[in-house]
Amino acid sequence: MTGTTPGADDVTQGLPPEQLPPVKSPLAGDPEVPPPPRTNVFIKDLLRGSAFTTILAIVLALVVGGILIALTDEDVQEAAGYFFARPGDTFAAIWSAVYGGYEALFRGAVFNPRGADFAAQIRPLTSSLGFAAPLIAAGLGVALAFRVGLFNIGARGQMLVGAIFAALFAFNLDLPFWLHMPLTMLAGIIGGALWGGIVGVLKARTGAHEVILTIMLNYVAYYLLLWMIRTPGLLQKPGTNQPITSATPETAQFPELFGSAFPLLDWGFVMVIIATIAVWWIVEFSSLGMRLRAVGENPHAARAAGINVKRIYVYAMLFAGGLAGLAAMNQIQGSVTTGFSGSIDAGIGFDAITVALLGRSRAWGTFAAGILFGALKSGSFSMQAQGIPVDIVLVVQALIVLFIAAPPLLRAVFFLPKTDAEKAAKARAKSAKKAVAA
Repeated sequence: MTGTTPGADDVTQGLPPEQLPPVKSPLAGDPEVPPPPRTNVFIKDLLRGSAFTTILAIVLALVVGGILIALTDEDVQEAAGYFFARPGDTFAAIWSAVYGGYEALFRGAVFNPRGADFAAQIRPLTSSLGFAAPLIAAGLGVALAFRVGLFNIGARGQMLVGAIFAALFAFNLDLPFWLHMPLTMLAGIIGGALWGGIVGVLKARTGAHEVILTIMLNYVAYYLLLWMIRTPGLLQKPGTNQPITSATPETAQFPELFGSAFPLLDWGFVMVIIATIAVWWIVEFSSLGMRLRAVGENPHAARAAGINVKRIYVYAMLFAGGLAGLAAMNQIQGSVTTGFSGSIDAGIGFDAITVALLGRSRAWGTFAAGILFGALKSGSFSMQAQGIPVDIVLVVQALIVLFIAAPPLLRAVFFLPKTDAEKAAKARAKSAKKAVAA
């Protein structure tokens, strides 16, 4: 055996069992690469998840908003003039401005520790919920249309027509509360549904694009309402020449949910919760919801499977318009009790698009996004009292949507792992580049 190379058995002879190399089975072939630890998989899935990226988008938008607060603060600008002499003053001014701004936002939206009693301390939270109610209702309508593949930007017009229908019932009928209030709400929902249904019918029958239809119908609804509140005998308040309606009768108003201490929170918020549950169940669990989602995923495949796509378009826009009408009822039967003008929608119809996008077109996601935007609106008044421009809140809202709509940008900022879809797209791009070069 002298002069020969030692074999594997000679090298491993005498080693303990835990140090022996793995034995390869000649029948099983090469062993598979072991999967990564479960902890790593969980962390990667968490970082790639939509909920986590949504939170990061909100955080990043607040950071940018803080920068804007600091740049517009007079004390920061003054301290920056002698930054190189005393840099600490500048940083202290920046901290004071940003902390003061967001502390005012929290105090005006969630909890006010300076309140005289507990009711005054939690009143900001109830105000946020009150502001959120119409945003959630209109956002649900936009989100439901998104799930069917329709870009509904006509929530404003649907709200305005819902207000017209409700006003005709609210101001011209003398009924007891138990009949007047639900009848007014039902009229507003029907008015919004009919206005949305027009878009669905035209889309189904003629193939017209819903974006063009909703934009044009927004103008039609606005000028129709403007004409009606400027015409005596229709919706104009008697005894005045101003374009405003009469006050909403008490019998047609939503009752306050927790008493007069919280005037902005009424039973309209309960109606919105019921609507959220209904939309969630219909879309996710009903047979109609299955057809709605199938059309949204691929209308051609849905048609091949026997689904009446045209009818689904009409149903979707009817539901979307009805939900927008419910949003208008929160404006008319809730906090707005002294009459309304052509600006009754208060920008909610367009904010609903933002809420639906932030909520990922899911019912409960839209509900949470509506509460967030309601809190931002409620807190903006406290920020404005601090001397901070209220437009900064609007910038924060826009940035949230921007970061939500651009996940690769968000992942690049926070160094998050790419999703499988992004990896596949990158691989296809490389393959196409190589094919072109060849």
